[in-house]
Amino acid sequence: MKNPLVALIVGILIGVGGLYFFLPYDPLSLIGGDTRGVVASGDGEARASAGETLRRVRDRGFLQCGVSQGLPGFSSPDERGNWSGIDADFCRALAAAIFHDPSKVRFRPLSAKDRFTALQSGEIDILSRNTTWTMSRDTQLGFDFVGVTYYDGQSFMVRKNAGIETAKDLAGGTICTEMGTTTELNLADYFRSRGLSYKVLSFEKNDEAIVAYDRGRCDAYTTDASGLYAQRLKLTDPDANKVLDDIISKEPLGPAVRQGDPQWEDIARWTLNALLNAEELGVTSGNLDEMLESDNPRVKRLLGREGAYGEAVGLSPDWAVHAIRAVGNYGEMFERNVGTETPLGIKRGLNALWTEGGVQYAPPVR
Repeated sequence: MKNPLVALIVGILIGVGGLYFFLPYDPLSLIGGDTRGVVASGDGEARASAGETLRRVRDRGFLQCGVSQGLPGFSSPDERGNWSGIDADFCRALAAAIFHDPSKVRFRPLSAKDRFTALQSGEIDILSRNTTWTMSRDTQLGFDFVGVTYYDGQSFMVRKNAGIETAKDLAGGTICTEMGTTTELNLADYFRSRGLSYKVLSFEKNDEAIVAYDRGRCDAYTTDASGLYAQRLKLTDPDANKVLDDIISKEPLGPAVRQGDPQWEDIARWTLNALLNAEELGVTSGNLDEMLESDNPRVKRLLGREGAYGEAVGLSPDWAVHAIRAVGNYGEMFERNVGTETPLGIKRGLNALWTEGGVQYAPPVR
């Protein structure tokens, strides 16, 4: 080469390339390069490296799950501190998938204001707290939502004797809500787009907002419709109040994880998908042992009798078996916590499977 500078650069590149080839580790890892792809196994096959979050959870010995401060049907403790609800059950299913033991989870009650900070800081491994999946939360806060556990919409609770039949009748009134949620923005969108005036009283905790409504400080209380049915149970006279039929927003509620660990995101997402697929395939907590002998290839893949789907995310082949045994399929989880036979008395509606007129739909295990 005539140009000595070019010759020097080529020589350096050849030297670095040779060093890279012979080193037993990836030199890019020393300068922060992304080495999350694959690592070579002894037999020459490629396998996914274990994620940081899964390792941390296993080393700790339990899952740290962020939940609400008490929302019946979703995440609520009894007098002994035992948590129940859809959001709590999802964390139990996740713990069962990882540890084969649904009790290996600790619940961290969080306000709407504090929930995102707790996830960002690593205080919790997953946020399963009736949280709406929005674009800004998904793209600006460093989170990834793993699915929808409950399709909801915002509505209003009012006193039956107030003569209020629709949301428009609240024009000029005062509305109580919880701060740090999507409800305040939805209120603004609804009333201002219609040229209607209103006042809002925001509280840091849901219980503070519902107490203010119960004492007559506001004309209505607003949150997701499911939350209204749950919070109505806390009122002095629940039967004196009603939830309006008006739905003013879309509120897809689901668990969220921190960005940056695709394996952990996959584990959480596919735990939810497993519960949905189980319902679609007729697999329940009651017939699980029988279904383990099924010849249906879809059931065999779901339950780890065929393929290596659990191993692909760092779990055992029967990870879904343990999740389903812990909480049942999605339908069982729904009916036990918020269904028509519970105090909330909520119909499946949009949360029915796609085969039953709803929108709940999970990708297949294959």
